[in-house]
Amino acid sequence: MIDLRLRRSVLYMPGSNLRALEKARSLAADALILDLEDAVAPDAKDVAREQVCAAVRQGGYGDRELIIRVNAPQTPWGEADLRAAIEAGPDAILMPKVSSPAVLENIADRLEALDAPPGIKIWAMIETPAAILNIQAIAAARRNPGTRLACFVLGTNDLAKDTWTQIVPGRAPMMPWLMTALAGARSEGLTILDGVYNNFSDLDGCREECEQARVLGFDGKTLIHPSQVALANAAFAPTEDEVRIARTVIEIYERPENAKRGAIQINGRMFERQHIPMARRSVAWAEAIAAKGQ
Repeated sequence: MIDLRLRRSVLYMPGSNLRALEKARSLAADALILDLEDAVAPDAKDVAREQVCAAVRQGGYGDRELIIRVNAPQTPWGEADLRAAIEAGPDAILMPKVSSPAVLENIADRLEALDAPPGIKIWAMIETPAAILNIQAIAAARRNPGTRLACFVLGTNDLAKDTWTQIVPGRAPMMPWLMTALAGARSEGLTILDGVYNNFSDLDGCREECEQARVLGFDGKTLIHPSQVALANAAFAPTEDEVRIARTVIEIYERPENAKRGAIQINGRMFERQHIPMARRSVAWAEAIAAKGQ
């Protein structure tokens, strides 16, 4: 069976809000980003760091993946955040403003110097024009095991801010950047998550953007409100028809008489051998969701 970690719904939780950190233990999100950066005011940074790290150490989040987003190394809080996050031991640390591979190489040096446990991965925020232009080099940093790079997270709000691009339904102005980032991630086998949908009261709009992100090829979507979790979970799940067709493709190609066939026809559609890995992924995805019970 394919090893597939579900990241359909990845919910930001402000580290300064203790009630939110506690509530997150019961939410259906696949992963939680406990935020020390954008969601926390400067005068609450120290408190947020203490609360987030205490929450991670305490546990009680079940199989939810826990990620701590730290402040950038050049900020007054960056070094303390990184040290505290390493001591807390989350599944991953999310680094903001990763605009070049040098950022990841520097983090690799800090992880080694701080003797970070090997299980902690690094996720990278792709949220600047420079990051988009340098995306292939950033993704290639994964080839250095010391970077521990595992995932790209799109920061579409920051991209809009820095480029003066408007965020509109369908996101046409951003489409080249979304697909460039996705191509970079896939070229090195990285997970990639779409940016947030800001209007959490507009559930239809959020659903449409989640469905768009799935069609584009993203693994999941970052979220800002619990009301968006179920929408993302549904959008990034394979449909019954997808799973049925995938199982059929796998079963037919496994028949001895088809061992040398390059293409087969199923109900008027042609499937080639290159479709087998895609079919296996759909089945694995569906099985992982079923096992999770969500």
